[in-house]
Amino acid sequence: MNVRITGTGSSLPGKILTNAELEQLIDTTDEWITTRTGIKERRIAADGEYTSTFAAEAGRRALEMAGVQPEEIDLIILSTVTPDFPFPSTACIVQDLLGAKNATAFDISAACAGFIYGLSVAEKYLRTGAAKKILVIGSETLSRIVDWKDRNTCVLFGDGAGAVVLEASEGDHSLLSTHTFSNGSYWNLLYQPGSGSRNPASASRTIDERLIYVTMEGNEVFKHAVRSMEEAAVKALDANGLSQSDISLLIPHQANRRIIDATAKRLGVGSDRLFINLHRYGNTSSASIPIALDEANHQEILKHGGKILLVAFGGGFAYGSALVEW
Repeated sequence: MNVRITGTGSSLPGKILTNAELEQLIDTTDEWITTRTGIKERRIAADGEYTSTFAAEAGRRALEMAGVQPEEIDLIILSTVTPDFPFPSTACIVQDLLGAKNATAFDISAACAGFIYGLSVAEKYLRTGAAKKILVIGSETLSRIVDWKDRNTCVLFGDGAGAVVLEASEGDHSLLSTHTFSNGSYWNLLYQPGSGSRNPASASRTIDERLIYVTMEGNEVFKHAVRSMEEAAVKALDANGLSQSDISLLIPHQANRRIIDATAKRLGVGSDRLFINLHRYGNTSSASIPIALDEANHQEILKHGGKILLVAFGGGFAYGSALVEW
């Protein structure tokens, strides 16, 4: 059984936070942020907007493009590190918002690689016949867990969601393969210290010591990210008997322009085959690849028969790749 992407969708907050505005909040400059990250602005959720808000809207748009009714969906997989609540899963909330009453729904947590992990799980369900139509979503409200006093991290992240509808098919085989990897030896280089079972919620600890915010060793993460994304990308190409020259478009996780450029260089992919929207949205973690895929789709950059390589790296460390024939 083959697997096809039949619809894409995305949803972003209306509020834009520019580098110039950040200059008024912290000790930074537009030049400093742009030079080191490639980011010019990011979207920030407003009061009353949550991870489920954007996930449901992105999912709704993907369903509309696919011509699929919510009740036809067998499974909803939502990747996020910023769920509405510790439990229930945000996917269950999205199921209710969409009216996908026949779907099983669950969250997965693989940080910035989460959407790739979601595709991989969905692929197995579809190939084995356990499901026929699946909605895979990456959604984040990272603005709620960044330390707005830490200029090294708060300038990086933004909010939003992206989604795809996957369907089992006996025809075109658009999702050629998925590949996932983990290296837990480096979990403490990129993580949120509180408020889990190690550091439960406490005003005198998790809040006063600012453990509720993202913590990152940027230089170390950079080195591992480039090597790992190259490894995952090569694995996808080798698995399908392809070379870098066969790639029509590379859509990497939108984390940092230096990471993107270094990865593309290692893979021998020029700027004409590289999709970047980092400058407008910042790092939206698991949402970044599906948002980019939806934009590329609507801009008609994706051509029939083209080979689209998706590759991501995130906390865990978790990383992976997917190869799509459009």
